[in-house]
This record gives sequence, structure tokens and C-alpha cells, in this order.
Amino acid sequence: MSPAGGAAAAWISLAIAGALEIVWAISMKYSAGFSRLWASMLTVGAALASFYFLSRALDSLPVGTAYAIWTGIGAVGTALLGMILFGEPRSALRLLCMALIVAGMVGLRFAK
Repeated sequence: MSPAGGAAAAWISLAIAGALEIVWAISMKYSAGFSRLWASMLTVGAALASFYFLSRALDSLPVGTAYAIWTGIGAVGTALLGMILFGEPRSALRLLCMALIVAGMVGLRFAK
């Protein structure tokens, strides 16, 4: 695989890892303290899969960049779904803070 293909695959793996982080965080809420079997199984499975895809991304990406972007995707995605699914606050300050996280992720993506 060419270096460009390797980098693209790493970024795709990182995006999948971030999406799976959102899945396990939301499914953990639905697991009710791991008292609901299917939601608990989804939580554990998504967490393991998220770590797997993060580890694949780390083959090509700097650990600081990959980890920050992985957690940023999870934090912003989970916060947005919390607003949609659970009626969590939608204040301008919360949205601004999420925008700052996204700006930081974009900055890390392009920083050398």
C-alpha cells in the first residue's frame, strides 16, 4: 500500500474508532449500569471495536493527534446525541465549546 493509501486508511480507521466511541458511550447510558444485557453487550463490543480501530490508526498517525481526535469525535458526538436523545441542555455556551473542540481537532489534523 502506498504511503498516501496508508494515511487515508489510518484516517478512516480513526473516524470509525471515533464513531464507535459514540456508540459505546450512548449504549452505556441505555445499559442502565450494565443491568440490561443487550445494551451492555453493545457497550462492550463497541468499546473493543473502537480500541481496535484506534490501534490501527496509530500504526500511521501520531499518538497525540490520533488520541485527541478520537476523544474529540466521541465527546462532541456523544454531547450532540445527548441533546437529541436525552434532552440535555442546548445552550449557546455548550455549542460554542463543542465548536472549539472541533476547531482543535481540525487544527491537529493539519498541524505539522
